[in-house]
Amino acid sequence: MAKQTPLFDAHIDAGAKMVDFGGWDMPINYGSQLAEHQQVRQDAGMFDVSHMTIVDIQGAEATEYLRYLLANDVAKLATPGKALYSAMLNEQAGVLDDLIVYKMVDGYRTVVNCATREKDLAWMQQQQEGFAVDIIERDDLAMLAVQGPQAIEKATVALGKIHGPVANQLNPFQGLASEDWFIARTGYTGEDGLEIILPATAVVAFWARLLDAEIKPCGLGARDTLRLEAGMNLYGNDMTELTHPLESAMAWTIAWTPEDREFIGRAALTEIKAEQAYGKLVGLVLEQRGVMRTHQKVHLSEDGPAIGELTSGTFSPTLQQSIAMARVTGTIKDSCFIEIRGKMLPVKIVKLPFVRNGKKQFD
Repeated sequence: MAKQTPLFDAHIDAGAKMVDFGGWDMPINYGSQLAEHQQVRQDAGMFDVSHMTIVDIQGAEATEYLRYLLANDVAKLATPGKALYSAMLNEQAGVLDDLIVYKMVDGYRTVVNCATREKDLAWMQQQQEGFAVDIIERDDLAMLAVQGPQAIEKATVALGKIHGPVANQLNPFQGLASEDWFIARTGYTGEDGLEIILPATAVVAFWARLLDAEIKPCGLGARDTLRLEAGMNLYGNDMTELTHPLESAMAWTIAWTPEDREFIGRAALTEIKAEQAYGKLVGLVLEQRGVMRTHQKVHLSEDGPAIGELTSGTFSPTLQQSIAMARVTGTIKDSCFIEIRGKMLPVKIVKLPFVRNGKKQFD
């Protein structure tokens, strides 16, 4: 039996098509993935992300523990409310997961992927030895993402007099507690918006208030096309235990200084960086008909050998053409070829993201 979030019945009532996602029954769409995508780009949409795993890190050595556990450095988080994005690596520098860390008044809050929940928790507990730290999975909480140019304005109405003022004072990539709720100005769509963590017992009523504020529900299908347009990695596709951050467009998430900070995977990552013999993640745009898909091969020329493969690919509703991310090796400049159904089609190489705040980001 797949797990269900507290909003399962609300999804059914809204006409959702449910699918198994990482062991959870989740909505793929509510009738039209395209309409849901455009809803987020043009107005405001909401996603049930209660399948994500929320883990609080507390204790006297919580900071020291996370500085060792993660490739990014939580010492950057000077005040409660600050957030950072990081990879959690194994000793070989493979990406076990990517996550967001928020500094709380009494420690830290992390949000990790549902599909890697058991592996992540086991790894975090394994590394706990020697640190005065408590690792607390918060399965009493639910989580919603409200995204789009009108998201904050509309969500503030639904949040009401108690929580609304907190949402209005947030800067991008900041999260603050509001009584037993937690409201963050983060997201996975390339649009402005909020991620709201709240008691699971309160989420059904809050979902209804968001509907009353004319924020429409959106499913995993739209979430995937939105995140790919925004050039955001999907764990299991664009990064895995077999890839490291330097070849996954995540070099910016590694805190190399201070040099005396030891973190898991640092030695392997240092050696990889010195050798400079790894691939890179690039953005691709298909300027003719067709749709690029995961695992299709990338070629430097029509008759040349494969130099990589697509890690994610889809049709972009915003751009009205196919886009993809690919991991490639060797020297590659402004174009290459993708093998689609036995044909070699030319594609343009562009800098990520493809779309930000609803606007095309490449020429």
